Formats: sequence, C-alpha cells, structure tokens
Amino acid sequence: MSVHIAPKTLYISIFGALMVLTGVTVFAAFVNLGSLNAPVALAIATLKATLVVLFFMHVKYSSRMIKLVVATSLFFLTILLTETLMDFATRGWIAIPKLMH
Repeated sequence: MSVHIAPKTLYISIFGALMVLTGVTVFAAFVNLGSLNAPVALAIATLKATLVVLFFMHVKYSSRMIKLVVATSLFFLTILLTETLMDFATRGWIAIPKLMH
C-alpha cells in the first residue's frame, strides 16, 4: 500500500477554495434568483462536498476499491433521493380549510 504525501500548499489552497465557495453561498442566499435559488445552492454545496471528499478524505489518492465504494454510495443515495422526490411530486395536495375564530 503506497502512501501519498500531499504538500501543505494543496490543503491551504483547497481550504481557500472552500472559504470562497462559502462566501459565494452566502452571497447567493441574499440574491433573489427566483426558482434557481435551490439549484444554485445545491450546486455550490455539491462542489464543496466534492472537494472535501477528494482531498481531505484522501479519496483522490486511494485505491480503486475505495473509489468504487464511494461511487456506489453516491449511486444508492441518488436512487433514494430520486424515489423520495418522485413520491413527493406525485402526492395530491390536501387543502386545509381556514380556521374561523
């Protein structure tokens, strides 16, 4: 098993990128993007999570088996989220009557 030693500058630059992306997230929260608010926030969060998994969790330098486990986990997470969203989208909405005082 080989050990990959990454330079400190890599971790500092990844940390800087995460801080910039956090600032972009905060900025995007105050900008009215209409129906694009959620997709933009999720895209930024996905990019930040990818950086954390690849570099701070050392998946980028891991064996093919570890990469396969991570990919399989993401695949099943996608299936579960898709099924949840399909269930949510197909439910009939029940109108709640207003309460009279």
